[in-house]
Amino acid sequence: MSAYLDTHIAVWLHDGLVERLSAEAKKQIEANQLLISPMVLLEFQYLYDRKRIGVEPMALYSYLNAVFGIDLCCFPFPAVAREALSLDWTSDPFDRIIVAQAKSNGESLLVTADTRIRQNYPRAAW
Repeated sequence: MSAYLDTHIAVWLHDGLVERLSAEAKKQIEANQLLISPMVLLEFQYLYDRKRIGVEPMALYSYLNAVFGIDLCCFPFPAVAREALSLDWTSDPFDRIIVAQAKSNGESLLVTADTRIRQNYPRAAW
């Protein structure tokens, strides 16, 4: 089974901040094939540009892929975009696409600490 990681979860894994993860998040990370939405990769760039993270996006992703086996999801973007249109509970483009990616791909699990996402996406885990 696969599970998507939200941006913060991916950054915390990269930075070795596993103590920030809930017990359920750790359980799901260990039990599933891990994916990130391409939007997470773009959000890495956004965070890097604003000096909120100190690692370039492709280096961060390459590390996550090599160490944790995290893959970049290749689910068709038109399906993701169509799903995102219905997610009117947020105007944040990153959250909207990240949730739409998981939802459009078979209502997949999304590991996130984000309270708003968890309130609005039933397959969010924390």
